[in-house]
Amino acid sequence: MKRKVILASSSPRRAALLNDAGVEFDIVKPDIDETPDPALTPEENARFIALRKAEAVAQTVREGVVLAADTMVVIDHEIIGKPVDATDARKMLQRIAGREHKVVTGVSIICEGSRRRWAHVEVSFVRFKPVADGDIEAYVNTGEPLDKAGAYAIQGGAAGWIDGYSGSLTNIIGLPMEQVACALESMGVKVSRGRWGACR
Repeated sequence: MKRKVILASSSPRRAALLNDAGVEFDIVKPDIDETPDPALTPEENARFIALRKAEAVAQTVREGVVLAADTMVVIDHEIIGKPVDATDARKMLQRIAGREHKVVTGVSIICEGSRRRWAHVEVSFVRFKPVADGDIEAYVNTGEPLDKAGAYAIQGGAAGWIDGYSGSLTNIIGLPMEQVACALESMGVKVSRGRWGACR
């Protein structure tokens, strides 16, 4: 039986990745506190917050596969979330310019009905070129950074600032599709998985 996905996220980047994979889905935004726990590592926080998102939405649906994720940027062992305003976005970009940072995404999938669960944490690294303050100001003024962890989109206006990355590109965008596609497929979801390679 083909199962439908409920994406527990309002992120247009995650929705675009699922669309690219041919996944049919509805969107239900979870209503939870996403504040990281300072006692946990970034990886633990990403896993825990993703699970809470999935569980919150799973309680509201009768069937389907609930998919939730939480992405955070980490530099100097500190979690950088989404900027609260343009000033915060400017400070974030100045901090990561010319340096390497870590991108951590926790993913949680709950299959309603069978109650099967799957969880995963993916880590990638991104290296930024030095960026002039004027270029940062112009980028912030576009509004693009304001809803993104770390205040940038690697596939958007900040693409030219990337000196390189290691690990999963889709993880940096917000959903590690190499792993997620296989997990969804194992739960009865139809996925056009060709571009993501064979399941490991």
